Amino acid sequence: MRPAVVEYVAARTLEEVLAALADGETAVLAGGQSLILELTAQDAAPRRVVDINEVAGLDMLTESGGFVRVGPLIRHREFESDTIGGAIGDLMRTVVRHLGHPPIRARGTMLGSLANANPAAEWPALAVAVGAQLDLIGPRGCRTVAAGEFFTGPFTTVRRPDELLLEARLPVLATGTGTGYAEDRRGTVYPQAAAMAAVTVTGGVVGAASIGLVNAGPCPVRGRAAEQALTGTEFSDAAISAAAEAAAEVDATTDRRAFQTLTRRALTRARDRLQGASSIGAR
Repeated sequence: MRPAVVEYVAARTLEEVLAALADGETAVLAGGQSLILELTAQDAAPRRVVDINEVAGLDMLTESGGFVRVGPLIRHREFESDTIGGAIGDLMRTVVRHLGHPPIRARGTMLGSLANANPAAEWPALAVAVGAQLDLIGPRGCRTVAAGEFFTGPFTTVRRPDELLLEARLPVLATGTGTGYAEDRRGTVYPQAAAMAAVTVTGGVVGAASIGLVNAGPCPVRGRAAEQALTGTEFSDAAISAAAEAAAEVDATTDRRAFQTLTRRALTRARDRLQGASSIGAR
């Protein structure tokens, strides 16, 4: 049987990372929360592993130009703080507190989760829901891929074996946006199902809605039918119910009713957050 790891490379520069990836048989080690398990079980057999933890500049987490910019060495736990403000920060803080458990949040990375493309993972669904942009770099240069086009199936993406996922850019959500998250987890690292929502209300009417569904298919699912059912309404109980029913129409292997229930909860929490912010502002 082929050894799980043939060679280990501790890269110091981005150029060294790309040189190691050039053979197309090298795995990237950042947090290693999925990779190490795969190597231990010999489910993965790369020619080498390139460790990027000492590469300067890959630990970027900034908000600029209307985007939250995330580098490949940003750990999950970084999103537990109030470093990122506004509604996008609220949503990320809520989601990350449900992610795995403390050791995973301390070592794992957002971009590692995106590259791993587990359909039951939270970050891919969030990236698709908010319309994130993902930058990849390789021997052909840099390219940008929309999150909705990045994932092609369970644990598969459009990333080429010689490319590094260099940056994720998540749009800052508009003022007047409420966010919510709900999941069904039964003592496992990943949820059986989950729903997240970001709803923007202007003048008492829903102007925009983003709904992401976790484990609703082979790739992260954006609940566009649910978003359409909600947009243009007054964010009433009836509108939430209609959107939840639309979310249940996903082609999911799990109980579709779970997505109806979880979408209703996520939307209700988003509305509650908006109402709470309005009451604070009125004081």
